[in-house]
Amino acid sequence: MKKSKAGSAVFVVSLVLIAIMAIWSVALNESFTKVSNAAFTFLTTDFGWLYLLAMMIFLVFVIYMAFGKYGKIRLGGDDSKPEYSNLTWFGLLFGCGMGVGLVFWGVAEPLTHYLNPVGVESATPEAADFAMKSFFMHWGILPWANYAVIGLALAYFMFRKNKKGLVSSILEPLIGEKLANGWLGKLVDILAVFATVAGVVTSLGLGTLQINAGFNRLFGLPTTLAVQIGIIVVVSILYIGSAVSGIDKGIKIISDTNLYVAVGLLVVCFLVGPKIEILDSFVNGMGQYIGSFVPDALAVNAYGDNSWLGSWRLFYWAWFIAWAPFVGVFIARISKGRTIREFLLGVVLVPAIASCIWGAVFGSLGINLGETGAMAIETLKEVVATPEVGLFMVLEEYPLGSILAIVAIISLCAFFVTSANSGVYVLSMLTTDGAINPPNSKKVLWGIIQSIMAIGLLMAGGLKPLQTISLAAAFPFIFIMFGACAAFIKSVKKEKI
Repeated sequence: MKKSKAGSAVFVVSLVLIAIMAIWSVALNESFTKVSNAAFTFLTTDFGWLYLLAMMIFLVFVIYMAFGKYGKIRLGGDDSKPEYSNLTWFGLLFGCGMGVGLVFWGVAEPLTHYLNPVGVESATPEAADFAMKSFFMHWGILPWANYAVIGLALAYFMFRKNKKGLVSSILEPLIGEKLANGWLGKLVDILAVFATVAGVVTSLGLGTLQINAGFNRLFGLPTTLAVQIGIIVVVSILYIGSAVSGIDKGIKIISDTNLYVAVGLLVVCFLVGPKIEILDSFVNGMGQYIGSFVPDALAVNAYGDNSWLGSWRLFYWAWFIAWAPFVGVFIARISKGRTIREFLLGVVLVPAIASCIWGAVFGSLGINLGETGAMAIETLKEVVATPEVGLFMVLEEYPLGSILAIVAIISLCAFFVTSANSGVYVLSMLTTDGAINPPNSKKVLWGIIQSIMAIGLLMAGGLKPLQTISLAAAFPFIFIMFGACAAFIKSVKKEKI
């Protein structure tokens, strides 16, 4: 097979850029941290309004396409059928888009809002309401609508128009074939590669810290760099192996298995936890979330203090936009044969509802300890200060706590592997000129690169700065995604309905 010059150029330039960033973050960590923080602060301060507006525009686009006249169009030929069952599809979506983050923040974020709410007294029932509503906003439909923009557009152009599996292919109806295949298209794909690497490496590091914390809490395994490197090596072998075996084998098997493990963990935690309070929190939180959705989604103080907004909502929106090329490309790859309506409802509603249920269960486990006085406020603050340990500290307070903690570690590892092998697959696609089934050699190479970067950044304490610089670097993706919406609408209007 002839080697693609375009794919080689994207691969080489991306590799050089990533190497520069990695060396800078490790060798000159203080300088790297200062620059990344300054860039992100500037963007969220001066362009916070744009992040909020963009996420709402993406949601409006999704609603229009899902319920409009184009909803029946298939992502592929008119007679094409989905490659994966609904259950497998949902498992792959959830594991790729949210899994590690939800396990990491499922307890700690609601507790943080409970102890540090905006506009109400902390550690009160009103603070609990604020906590649940905020969690639902951050993990609900807006992040998934954001992912769906790239996913829908790429799936349409890739499977219905036979274009390459590249983010740049989406923009061809707007900028023309020459620019899409030229320097501008390569720039878009390089940016997508960088955002994907930074996002996956950061998740690898955070997941490693939580796995280490769990083993330390349960078995006394020390929280040392050597142990964390060992965890990364073991997990890397798993995710590289599953990526090499392909989506239909390794990735699918791990995802399917973990779906049952995660659901089992969720159900048992509900049964041993404060059941009525969990149900009340979910229903009340959902009511408040829906009732104030538009004002909350667009809330920014023109003259007041936006520190909470910048630390939480804008940070999340920037993070999810940075993840859009990675998650969008992967969900496009696994969605051939589905209708536009089926794709959008499946990608946006199902994972969003699952995320809110997860937050209601695990958030209530933590908040209930504060409301009943079973855990002192100072201890709850410790949970918030060390989110990688927080889940295990809370589970210890409930029946079957140790068993649930072990299951949580297993699920975390599986989400860890699913996210990383999805990242390896997407990176391999983006750097082999959009090949739907990229070569195994490229998958192995990207898997090793991710592992080395995660280890290096853990050694230098550079996970947070890398995450921050990736959010700043991904800012242009707002405009790329606007372009994706426009290009998709322009192209789909030519369909004979």
